Amino acid sequence: MITFIGGMIAMAYFVACLFFLKFWKRTQDSLFMWFALSFGILALQRVAMFEWGDTSDRSIGVYSARLLAFVIILVAVIQKNREK
Repeated sequence: MITFIGGMIAMAYFVACLFFLKFWKRTQDSLFMWFALSFGILALQRVAMFEWGDTSDRSIGVYSARLLAFVIILVAVIQKNREK
């Protein structure tokens, strides 16, 4: 059951990535590109976590990937607000 739910979470991250890529392609707004990249990293992190058999969140790789994704989101939002 844990693997199934983890797969659903990875799929949701991937769908969010595709959603933001669609809007980035339509508007060419860099915020959407950065959000798509972040959700892509989160999806890959979730897939890698289950591929390696490490279903716990205590791994340094899990935290590093999440930290990278959230820092990208934070920088993108700050950059978007500074453009104005």
